[in-house]
Amino acid sequence: MARLGRTDVDVFPLVLGGNTFGWTSDENESHRVLDAFVAGGGNFIDTADSYTADVPGNSGGESETIIGSWLAARGNRDDLVIGTKVSQHPAFKGLAAGTVTAALDASLVRLGVDHVDVYYAHFDDPKTPLAETAGAFDALHKAGKIRVVALSNYTAPRIREWLDIARREGFEPPAVVQPDYNLVTRHRYEREIAPILAEEGIAAVPYFALASGFLTGKYRQVGPYRKALPYFQLIGAFVTGKNRRNKQEFGEVVRRVLASRYFTEAGLAVVEAVEEIASARGVEMSTVAIAWLRGRPGVVAPIASARTAEQLPALLASAEFELTEDEVAALDEVSARVE
Repeated sequence: MARLGRTDVDVFPLVLGGNTFGWTSDENESHRVLDAFVAGGGNFIDTADSYTADVPGNSGGESETIIGSWLAARGNRDDLVIGTKVSQHPAFKGLAAGTVTAALDASLVRLGVDHVDVYYAHFDDPKTPLAETAGAFDALHKAGKIRVVALSNYTAPRIREWLDIARREGFEPPAVVQPDYNLVTRHRYEREIAPILAEEGIAAVPYFALASGFLTGKYRQVGPYRKALPYFQLIGAFVTGKNRRNKQEFGEVVRRVLASRYFTEAGLAVVEAVEEIASARGVEMSTVAIAWLRGRPGVVAPIASARTAEQLPALLASAEFELTEDEVAALDEVSARVE
């Protein structure tokens, strides 16, 4: 287990992402994934109130509802660390104080719990004064509805501003930050955010640990959906009209489009390096990629999702897999070339 920053919360060094639940994983398969994660030693589950509102047929909160039904069936709430997020649910947009409070109450109902362990501001809300948002999170912490204040997708200046407000007002400060960080997305986190986290004792829990599947080696060609459209236009066209598909097909396209962001000579060189190490050590590429991320300064537990229970062993293996110094150096060097 690893300590979550300066909190008293201990977590397994891999977080299970719940963004597939109610999307590419139906309720039964989601329960299988959750069972397998816990059986493998996992205890930290990550979701959001908005997962997965942008999927055809969904309205938001599906992931929380599925996790809630699993918690009720297994009766294991006290053994787990549950993290969820606010700001993107269609009914609770933004981070005004009233919105944050109402959104959490709705999340608690869907999850069937009386508190969440880690509560993230999912995306910054420039329309709401940061002091108002920080105050709302502090009030929920004092009320016992959240244990840990956390931030996701915040820039370094806004993290510092939240910390300054917390010190000035006596608010509970953020103890966890969730950045976009992996072998092909390094520089912004390492140059701007990591120094703040080291200075403040804040834990990093990175998402996109496998770069939307790119680091598994599955996506090595742009594929038929890339075309010349910007991402949101492409997804919008796919969801509507003659391009409408079921959730599984939609999920595959989203992953392929997201992975295509990394299709550069430097990005593909990283994939080759990961593959070489994985082949030599007899493990999956995902094990190698997440093990590298787990070993980075400040990183407590990377987040990875599994569509099926059969995908979990390679992810869980990353919690104990140790790269050699030479392997780390090789990955450091090749990934540093990705801009």
